[in-house]
Formats: sequence, structure tokens, C-alpha cells
Amino acid sequence: MLKKFGLDWFLVALVVVVAAAALWPAPGVTGSPLHVEWVASYGLTIVFFLYGLTLAPEKMREGFAKWKVHIAVQLSTFVLFPVVVLAAGFFARDLFPPEVWLGFFYLAALPSTVSSSVAMTSLARGNVPVAIFNATLSAFLGVFLTPILMAWYMRTTGHSLPLESVILKVVLLVLVPTALGQIAHRWLAEWAKRNGAWLKIIDRVVILAIVYNSFCDSIEAGIWSAHDLSLLALMIAGVITLFFIIYELMKIPAKFFGFNREDKIACLFCASKKSLATGVPLSKVMFGANPALGLIIAPLMLFHFFQLVIVSFIANNFARDPVEATSVKS
Repeated sequence: MLKKFGLDWFLVALVVVVAAAALWPAPGVTGSPLHVEWVASYGLTIVFFLYGLTLAPEKMREGFAKWKVHIAVQLSTFVLFPVVVLAAGFFARDLFPPEVWLGFFYLAALPSTVSSSVAMTSLARGNVPVAIFNATLSAFLGVFLTPILMAWYMRTTGHSLPLESVILKVVLLVLVPTALGQIAHRWLAEWAKRNGAWLKIIDRVVILAIVYNSFCDSIEAGIWSAHDLSLLALMIAGVITLFFIIYELMKIPAKFFGFNREDKIACLFCASKKSLATGVPLSKVMFGANPALGLIIAPLMLFHFFQLVIVSFIANNFARDPVEATSVKS
């Protein structure tokens, strides 16, 4: 059923590890005999090395010329998303506790996702090179823009984020492994392609370990005990609303610039999505051992789940509509 809509086992695994943390957090807390935090910490470099290793520079070059699409997508990713969340926080400040609002802004400050944006664009018969270029470009920009945005937000809300040390950590744990992966791509590209399925599993296991450790620590610290299921329901409503606001707003520049069907699909899909694969590992760098980390990354996890479900239906509709082959859907 999941495969039918372009989804996979990872969504189920996310639910399972969160449920496991809720039912029995002791094995996954920091300092427990299992030392899950070791996987979460040292696995960061593995995740970003594999990202650099599997990134094909020639695919980026194919989509370089569509500069109007690139500007629209990057402005949505790093400007429109934060503005919408800030506006929501201004008018509905009491809707969520501060940790959740921090999580929503962290979600808004993250780069676009790569693999699912490309997969969904391909499924919808959109411009795949443009999707690859934009998703990859936002990932590189996010290395610096996400910490800067978060430092500004936390300073305005009375929190502190040591920007210099965070950027240094991001460079050492994110940018350097990614660069080394890109260097290794020259010699290991074919090997990585043959073993892509296993490399993807390793990447996702590390992400699951980070999620499990984060939720175990948060639950053990009592962060979630002060909230009930109504908070979860509100977060679900919030992430779905956020997705559709961005998706609908991005139809405006697509129409204004006269994007053809393929470019519009790439624009809409890349501009409305956020990267869990980047966000979860990066959260350990930015927020460290914050006991509320499970609560902070909850909006990102929910957004990831629902963006895949929603976009998969949209992509299938694009793929089935024969009129879309020659006209732009409004």
C-alpha cells in the first residue's frame, strides 16, 4: 500500500520508534547500557558523507539554466516558510508551548528534501533535473542559513544559540563529511549506485536512532507528561495547514513567471517540502542534549509524514491527467 503512493517502510519505522520510546524509554536514554546516543552522534558524519557520495554533480548542472524556478524555490524554502510560521506565532502564540513553536520555526528554517522531491517530481512527470538542482542547492545553503535563522529566532524569543560554535560544528560534522563524500564520488560513484539500497538503509537507521534517543530523553525528563493528545492533534493540524499554505502560495510565482507544466511541478514540490534527513541529524548539532529535543523535532517529523502522503496523491493526480502533458494546471 505504501509503495503504491511512493512511500516506504521508513514512515512505519518512525512511528514504531516513537511508540517504543513512549512505552519504554529507559533503553534509549542518554547514558543507558545501549548507548543509542553514540549511534546518534557518530552517525552524523556517516549520514552526510553518504549524502555527498551519492550526489551526482552532473545532475545539478542539467537544471542550472532555470534560474527563475531556482529563485522561487529558494525564497520559499528560506524566506516564505519562516515568514508564515512567524505570522502564525504572532496571531496564535498561545496555541503551542514555546518548545513546539521553536520546532515549527526550526522546520521552517530547514532546506528542502532531496530524495522525495526528486522521486515525486519524476512520478508526476515534472522537470527532474530542476528538482535535483533545487533540492541540492537548498541543502548546501541550509548548512549556513538554518543556523543563522535559528540564532536570530532564539535571540528574539529570549533564548541563546552560540552561532559561531554551532556553525563550526555544522562545518565539521556536516559540510566536511559532505565534501569528502563528493570527493569520493569520483571513484566510488558506481559502487554507491550498486549498493544504493544498503546505503539508504544505513542513513535511515542513523536517523531512527537519533529520533529514538531524542524521544526517550524527552519522555524520561517529563517533557511530554505536561501535555496530552490534544497537543499532537494541534501539531498535525498545524503542519498540514502549513504545507497547503506554502503549496498554494507558490502557485502565484509559477503563474507570474509562466512556468511550463514540468517546471511548475518541480517548483511546487521542492518549495513546499522540508528535509527530515537533514533536520534530525542537524538538530543534535544545534540543540545538543536539550531534554526537550523530542518535542522540538516533533513538528518536523509530522510534517515529513504528511508532506509525503499529500504530495504522493498530488503526484499521482498529475501523472494520471493527460491534459497536464500540454498545459499548466492552475
